[in-house]
Amino acid sequence: MIHYHGTPITPKSELLKMKGRNFCVSYAARGNIKDCMRIGQSVMLDNGAFSAFTRGFDLDINGFYEWIGPYLCHPHWAVVPDVIGGSVEDQRKMIKTWPFNKSLGFPVWHLGAPIEYLLELCDQWGHVCLGSSAQYWQVGSDSWARRMDEAFNAMSKTFGRLPWTHGLRMLAQSKERWPLASADSANVARNHHSNRRCAECMANRIDGSNPIKLIWNHKKIRTKGRLC
Repeated sequence: MIHYHGTPITPKSELLKMKGRNFCVSYAARGNIKDCMRIGQSVMLDNGAFSAFTRGFDLDINGFYEWIGPYLCHPHWAVVPDVIGGSVEDQRKMIKTWPFNKSLGFPVWHLGAPIEYLLELCDQWGHVCLGSSAQYWQVGSDSWARRMDEAFNAMSKTFGRLPWTHGLRMLAQSKERWPLASADSANVARNHHSNRRCAECMANRIDGSNPIKLIWNHKKIRTKGRLC
């Protein structure tokens, strides 16, 4: 699994100690972008939709595209703009605005959306971000875990080998059963001060964790007292 560490990481001296890591820089807090591009293995450019949703403002799509333009080349990639809480049609309309090569953008499937839409995205793009939403908002909850099982069952059954799947805000699940190819979190950025630990020390521990599975085997899911 590729571990993307969210920014901003302060002070700058702590960020610079993390050279050689993979970083996630959000359009909502992009101050570390130049340093991350200089010292990071790869940078995930987040569209900031989650921050916009939680803070109650609209995502500036044109501004986002203008920002990522100079940085968007392999191995760096961006999260295609999405609508938190939106319908499938809302998501499709947003995805149509993507002006770059598909290999450089990852569309988002929200766990609250139909499984059929997940398979559609995987088929059309070859890779996908998984985002927690609706009744599956709480990462790691029982309902969230069952939904993740459903998603991986469907992808494995349809495609055999899994498409590249990135877990948004799912880095804490890196030791769990879902064979995510990559994931991100802001754990280091938010907590290295309160834990009185250096950012690099926290990143060392996190980067040493990987999913317990490489290949997904169909998992039986209990729903309303029945297994399926």
